[in-house]
Parts: sequence; structure tokens; C-alpha cells
Amino acid sequence: MKVEQIYTGCLAEAAYYIESNGEAAIIDPLRETQPYMEKLEQAGVKLKYIFETHFHADFVSGHLDLAEKTGAQIVYGPKAETTFEKYMAKDGEELKLGNVTFKVLHTPGHTPESTTFLLLDEKDREYAIFTGDTLFIGDVGRPDLAQKTGEITTEDLASWLYDSLREKIMTLPDETIVYPGHGAGSACGKNMSSETWDTLGNQKKTNYALRADMTRQEFIEELTAGLMPPPQYFAKNAKMNKAGYGSFDEVLEKGAVALSPADFEARVEEHEALVLDTRSEAAFRESHIPNSIFIGLDGSFAPWVGALITDLQQPIVFLAEEGREEEVVTRLARVGYDNTLGFLKGGVDAWKAAGKETDSVNAITGEEFAKRLAAGQVPNLFDVRKPTEYLSQHVAAAGNFPLDYINKNMDRLDRNETYYLHCLGGYRSLITTSILKARGYHNIVDIIGGWRAIEETDAPLTAHVCPSTMSQEMIDEAIAAVA
Repeated sequence: MKVEQIYTGCLAEAAYYIESNGEAAIIDPLRETQPYMEKLEQAGVKLKYIFETHFHADFVSGHLDLAEKTGAQIVYGPKAETTFEKYMAKDGEELKLGNVTFKVLHTPGHTPESTTFLLLDEKDREYAIFTGDTLFIGDVGRPDLAQKTGEITTEDLASWLYDSLREKIMTLPDETIVYPGHGAGSACGKNMSSETWDTLGNQKKTNYALRADMTRQEFIEELTAGLMPPPQYFAKNAKMNKAGYGSFDEVLEKGAVALSPADFEARVEEHEALVLDTRSEAAFRESHIPNSIFIGLDGSFAPWVGALITDLQQPIVFLAEEGREEEVVTRLARVGYDNTLGFLKGGVDAWKAAGKETDSVNAITGEEFAKRLAAGQVPNLFDVRKPTEYLSQHVAAAGNFPLDYINKNMDRLDRNETYYLHCLGGYRSLITTSILKARGYHNIVDIIGGWRAIEETDAPLTAHVCPSTMSQEMIDEAIAAVA
């Protein structure tokens, strides 16, 4: 038996490859199929099952393309109604894979159809559980993301999750390995660990949601408190996973097309395409196409695309570092953006050589910012981090203007005013700067290095507040103020 975790940092997502005696299964695959096809070919095994733990909201799964290419059976647990062919397994049903067995454990709560797959090894021992978004390391799945119908509420789902954990998962042996669907950085939970697997016994000791003496009401209250509104693309990705989508190979063929400056500009005008700049922060600051939006490929690229570009069908043309063009198209498709129309061949250099206009970002160091602040030369300072980050500690003069809620807070700005922006390290503030500039706010000053750079100066900061000591009322008020 072979068990391999395939972890993708940008989405904080874990897929799994399991192999036994010439047969293989893949759990929660990402959109692109090539990496899985290569594994199967190298091992010389047949893909028998594609297990889906639930209808994912934070990425588009590769189950349909993978099934079409391999003939493998797509398997969901109970209550997973789809428009495509699949096998909906019963609770407690066992499915053989080579010399091992998968047992289906219906564990509703994160979503009604959420299912945990228990792997029984060659000796029928309870070796591992693949929990999807039911149980994370240090956390459990949030109960407010499902496409709910009828009278089902977030509290109902939380109550179901309480039962699922205690009746289906916590009864398993302590040595059972927990393989979750996500790690730290995913918006599918609140306080996930950076560890990507653990034993169930250790989780019973350390995971707040698995406390033995925890009442149902305590669980519901702790699980539903302080939930940030989910990114707008979550519901749309869940719908794609349930109803189907187009071929990724076709998306890649259409999107990874090299365009001359003239063709690039023509596609922008003809299709009202968004110009997405995925290069480094430094490259974008120095020179970029006017009105382009920066979301760097080396940051949390796909989640920010999903949070900020509200239309999955939005035509997109892009700039990328040479050799990374297919990566851009792939990572856009992972979160459902399938309408990429090509990239600028030769990048900004080719654009300039064609005699076309460029723009740059007014950016300063943390040290320069501190000098201007002390001299009274910073009229408006915005911290674009999340409300909880802002609450923990911020520059005394700063207001909170979270990138997550930028579209809801534009009425706070005046195009005639100058605004200084910072985040934690510079990535989010540069995204914010690019969006504001594209919307006609040109008096923006970006602070390079963000909070980390400011902390090293003598700028006046608020007292540090540990997140664990924040009252729920404080958190809810901060979120309500910007959301």
C-alpha cells in the first residue's frame, strides 16, 4: 500500500494518491489532470476510484476530466446529487482497492453531503481517515459554506458536525492518521494548523472542537463565532463541482496563447478583458500597463483572484514571467476562471518597444514612512489587513480598509486625497494600490514591506492584543465595521 499527500500551497489544499496491488484511488484532485496521469503511468496502475469528500467551494475539482481520461468511477457519499454520472455510496459501505478497503463514513456538518473515507489496510486495521473539510488539524470545517435549501441553518449544520465528529470519527483508534483536505491559509476553517496531518489521538488532545467534555451548545457557539464572510467565488465553485464544467485542456489551449502588443490591446478592447499582472511586486511597482491589476503569482494568487474578480466568465489577458504562462492559466482554472485569452509575449519590454504607455507605483520604505508620519505628512493611512490582524496591533494613525472588502468601502475614498497603504508584507497593499489606480485613485503611496517594515521604525503603534484574548464582541464589531 502506498499513500501520498499532494499538497498545493497556494490553495492550502491536499489531494491524495493511494495505491494497492495494481489499483489506485485519488481523493479530491485539483483541476489539472496531468500530474495524476503521470503518477499512474509511472506506477503502471489503473485508476479505479476518484473519491470526492464533498462539493468543494474553494477550488474546482478535477474529477470530471480525470474520470473521462481514465474510466475511473467518481464516488461521493450520501446526499451528493449531481448532474453527471457518479456513484453515490451508502454510509458504512466498503469499497475494495487492491488489497485494501475504503469504508464510507457520512459525516455531514461542513456540508450535508460531506463524507470521510476510512482506509483499512491489508490487515483490516483502521489506518487513516481522509476527512476533507470535516476535520482539519487544529480545527474543523466551517458550517456556513454549503448551498443550503429549505430550512437548514448554519446552526443546524454545526449540530450535525458535532454528531459526525463524536459518532463517526472520535470513536476510531487514537493511532489512526488524520489526512485533512486543507491546511493553514484556507478560508474553509478559522484556526487551522500549518501541519498537514496528525494522529487522531493527538487531535483529541489538542483540537478545541474535539474536547471530550464539550456540550453541543458550546460546540455550536465556538464554531459559528467570528466567521468572516466567505469569498464570493466559493458558491460559484461549489456549483461548478456539482453541475460540471468545460475541459481543462481546452481552457489551457485557449489561455496560453502568446500575443503581440497589438493583439493584446485588441483583445482588451474587443472583449473588455481585464489585464492581470502576475509578475513580482518589484516588477509591477517599477513599470506596468496602465489600469492593469496586480495579483502576483508568488503570493496567494488563486484565492485573491477568486475574492476580487467577481465574474468567473470575465475575459482575462495577463502578463507573466517568462516560462510561467501555463502556470497562470492553470491556477486561474483551479478556481473557475476559464476565460483566459492569452498573455503579452515579451512582457512590459515588448509593450514599451511598441511605443505604448506604462505606469508605475509611488512606493516608499518603512523608514521613509516613519519620517513622513512624524513630520505630519501622512494625511490618510490605511491598513489593508483583515480586521482581526488590525485589531491585534496597528499604527496608531491607521484606519482599517481590508482588501477583502474593498468593493464595499470605496465610498470612504476621495480621488483628490492622498492615501498611504500597508499590509503585513507588501503583497496585499500592492493589490489594493493597483485596484485603486485602475479606478482613478492616483494619489496612492504604497509602503514597501508593510507592517513588518513599519515595526522596525519608531512609528507609534497601538498596544499588542493577542488574538486569543480578543472578545467575540470586539471581533464581530470590527468585521461589521468593514463588511
